[in-house]
Amino acid sequence: MLAPRRLDDAMSYRYRPDVLDQLWAHGVQPKPTTAPELVHEFVSDLYRHELRRLRDRLVRREIPKQGYSDRVIALRRKYPLISLKPFQWLE
Repeated sequence: MLAPRRLDDAMSYRYRPDVLDQLWAHGVQPKPTTAPELVHEFVSDLYRHELRRLRDRLVRREIPKQGYSDRVIALRRKYPLISLKPFQWLE
């Protein structure tokens, strides 16, 4: 039987300052013990959620079809971190 992990045995991660700045812009503030894979998944989910909302607005005709691709590109530019691998977020 394995012994339970103690809190001080937890893995510690050191996020790059520029990555933290971008994460904070989305309201995400990982702790040093938060795995970058988990944060990456969360930010990717957030991006997909915003993308779906944009598409839903198009379907409901709240925004014009013309210029939709520009809105998608602008949204993608708000999330440059998702193009990086989680390990690239670390120092």
